[in-house]
Amino acid sequence: MTSDVWELGAAYEAYVGRWSRQVAAEFVGWLGVPAGARWLDAGCGTGALTSTILGGAAPAAVIGVDPSRSFLRTAPANRVAGDAAALPLRGGGVDAVVSGLALNFVPRPERAVAEFVRVAGPGAIVASYVWDYDAGMRMMRHFWDAAAEVVPAAADKDEGPRFPICREPALRDAWSAAGLDDVVTRAIEIPTVFAGFDDFWQPFLGGQGAAPAYLATLTTAEQAAIRERLRATLPTAPDGTIPLTASAWAVRGHKPPARHTS
Repeated sequence: MTSDVWELGAAYEAYVGRWSRQVAAEFVGWLGVPAGARWLDAGCGTGALTSTILGGAAPAAVIGVDPSRSFLRTAPANRVAGDAAALPLRGGGVDAVVSGLALNFVPRPERAVAEFVRVAGPGAIVASYVWDYDAGMRMMRHFWDAAAEVVPAAADKDEGPRFPICREPALRDAWSAAGLDDVVTRAIEIPTVFAGFDDFWQPFLGGQGAAPAYLATLTTAEQAAIRERLRATLPTAPDGTIPLTASAWAVRGHKPPARHTS
């Protein structure tokens, strides 16, 4: 995983957890995995995707794998500590391998995709979704644009350039290169309406994720300048709410059936 901070479940929930659950619901519905399937949630975090599977997909079982033991304490599934690029599971035993908002945190995403394919059974679905950091994840886009104006070096920490896997062509290519069939991608967009500026700003002070972790390294004056820049530039409705949107890219494919040799 990268050095971005991901350990405290409550801070994660305030930052992006509340929005990731909505994306998870769209994603699981799009997959159409039949009831009674065995699922693996690789990089399960606090369990937003796992909870959605348990609540709406009627699975036979769900295993959640994540390197953060703090997150695993709250994940609602059979939980295993482990790395998405070296899954602690035998091969071929899962009907659906999914990963939500985690693939970009693996240093070499192609290794994780290869592991997804390894543990998937013949004909199993392999799928993932990641935030569109370049443009679609508006709360983060506004933050990084404001931060770069105050501290130009912030551009080096921007998740858009840092995570090339979070683009539709890269996801499609990764799934195809892993030998998956019927590869399809789609955008998932949800509204992210903040009650006011404090509702937007406070989660950035929690230290969870790339932007909050970076903000914590700055001086009080730099943090204040970014805050006021955002206050002046965020779109604000007459009732004081801040209506934004969040977009994720999703990809799915199927593991080819087993070949029989005579």
